[in-house]
Parts: sequence; structure tokens; C-alpha cells
Amino acid sequence: MWNPHIRRANCNLSLRSEREAMQKSEGSGGTQLKNRATGNYDQRTSSSTQIKHRNAVQGSKSSLSTSSPESARKLHPRPSDKLNPKTINPGLRETKHPYTFVSKEGFRELLLVKGAPEKAIPLLPRLIPVLKAALVHSDDEVFERGLNALVQLSVVVGPSLNDHLKHLLTSLSKRLMDKKFKEPITSALQKLEQRGGSGSLSIIKSKIPTYCSICC
Repeated sequence: MWNPHIRRANCNLSLRSEREAMQKSEGSGGTQLKNRATGNYDQRTSSSTQIKHRNAVQGSKSSLSTSSPESARKLHPRPSDKLNPKTINPGLRETKHPYTFVSKEGFRELLLVKGAPEKAIPLLPRLIPVLKAALVHSDDEVFERGLNALVQLSVVVGPSLNDHLKHLLTSLSKRLMDKKFKEPITSALQKLEQRGGSGSLSIIKSKIPTYCSICC
């Protein structure tokens, strides 16, 4: 005879087994969903971090490129950036702006630096041809620039210029025939005599006999 108590116990065991199986299934699915969600979040976080890093690197490169001296010169070019020794005449013979200004002011400022006499005297053999080229130039402005530079140089080097005067006085003698240059050339010769001392007078007179000394 079937015992009702045994039957009820079997039913309870069956229900408990089914409930445990369902809980395991739900737990496994929840874990999978949780892991999938966590993985997606990690991927999004990683992608976001990579994007931020890439933007930071690009911003840093951009900042470096715009702050470099080369970039600054390209954005704001200076007149001196146009100077190119391969395409322009050296020294005082320039005839175009800004080269005319740079040559004149550059020569003057170099003679004003500390220790200019000690630095300029050894360079006289190189400076004299530059001055001579300006003094024989057909352009009147170039000649005047060369004449002013000669006077400026004589103030700095004094009697050291005497040995080189003979190379420059011939062109001055020719320009004296032009009335508009007679006065500035005479004034320049007087300053050369004053800075060069007694030795300069004989040199000037040998090339320009009509010159009247400042001592007269």
C-alpha cells in the first residue's frame, strides 16, 4: 500500500531540485550578463582613454610647432628675413629697401660696440675694398653711404686708417668735380685729417693737391 507521507516527501524533493536548477541557471545568466556589461564598460573606458591620449599628443605637437622660432618667423616675417647673400650685393652697395637701411645701420652699430677699435683695426684690409666699391659706385646714394661709413670708421680706428687712405682718395678726388659733393667730401677729408693726425695730411695732399688743411 502506497504511503502518502513518502509520496509527499518525493514531491518536495522534486520541487526543491527544480528550484535549485532554476536558481543556478538564473545565477549563471546573471553572471554572464554582468561580465558582458563589465566588458563593454571596460572597452568604452579604454577607447575613451585612447582618444584623450591621442588628443593630448596632437595638442602638444601643435603647441610645439606654433611656439617654435621657425613657426613664429613664418607667421611674422621680419624684413631681415628677406636678406639672402646669394642674391644681393654685399656691404654698402645696396640700392633696394630694406637692404640699404640694414647695410647703413648695421655698419654704424658695429662700430659702436664695446671694443670696436680692437676688433675693427685687424679687419681694415677687408673693410677697405668694401668702402672703395661704394665710393666708386655710380649711384649717388651709395657713394654718400660709403663716404659716411669712411668717416665713421676713421673715428674708431684713428691713425690706423692712414695706410689705407691712398686706396680711397682717388675716387674722392673725382667726385670733387661734382658741385653737390664738394662740400661733404671736403668735410670728410677734414675729419680724416683730424682723426688721422699729421700723417694723414701728406697722404691727402698727395692725392688731392687742392685740399686745404684744417690748420690753415
